[in-house]
Amino acid sequence: MITHRFLFVFVAVCFLAGSLFTSCNLEKEVDIELPDYDNQLVVECYLEPGLPYRLSLSKSAAYFAPFPDPDDVGGFLQELLVQGAEVRIRHKDQVILLENRLSIDLENQRLYNYTGNDLVPLDTLEPFFLEIVTPEGKKITGQTRLLPQVPIDSVVVEFKESDTLARTLTYFGDPGEGSNFFRFVLRHSNRDSIPLQDFTLDDRFVDKSFVLGAAYEFTEGDTLVHTLYHVEESYYRFLESLQRAVFGNGNPFAQPSPLTSNLGGDAGAVGVFTGLQYDRLVTIIKRR
Repeated sequence: MITHRFLFVFVAVCFLAGSLFTSCNLEKEVDIELPDYDNQLVVECYLEPGLPYRLSLSKSAAYFAPFPDPDDVGGFLQELLVQGAEVRIRHKDQVILLENRLSIDLENQRLYNYTGNDLVPLDTLEPFFLEIVTPEGKKITGQTRLLPQVPIDSVVVEFKESDTLARTLTYFGDPGEGSNFFRFVLRHSNRDSIPLQDFTLDDRFVDKSFVLGAAYEFTEGDTLVHTLYHVEESYYRFLESLQRAVFGNGNPFAQPSPLTSNLGGDAGAVGVFTGLQYDRLVTIIKRR
């Protein structure tokens, strides 16, 4: 005798089988017309005391734009970098001209195409002003200053009980006096290695001191480089927006995530002009 339950199961199985059969030919190629992409100028300039004035001026590219041939170094740089601009930085009564020549920052893996002969002074009082005139006559402006260094108080090494793996705890104090923003970078062995940790933080929920921990992943004899940057809020916002862009722009059809920039002028450029003050400690993992 056929029951209602049997009929229900039978109909459900037939429906599922029919759906699977008809869906086997649902694949279809679709051509989507994407809007034209307007390239933007991108500026990165980091002022580090004791190092030359250096600036990168490049242009962005569309998601589906053909990637330049890396074997053609000249063509690659020509596609990536913007040459022929006038770049100057003003500090107090001094005007520093940056020449259109290449320099490389191995530690931070950056390429600069404008470099000055003067070194950045250690001046945490007077601001620095950026002025760029592009080959088309457009202007890019920016302003920044060097913040006081925030020292790392100590780095504590902790071993797991009955294990050979250790972690580090990095301690530093909050300087107070308004809002403060930081970037912390932990590297293994040397300063130009890929960071094990690289993140930003602020002191909104911190009273007096910070403790930054790493995982139990180091063995005796490992060398670690701890770098603590005291940064402006504008650079903090730029780094946060850059991280969102990296995660959000992996899909060409997703809503783009814009960069938070501290640049002005009529060129519509994005990027950052900021001073970098940091403290650095090197730790060798040892069991006490």
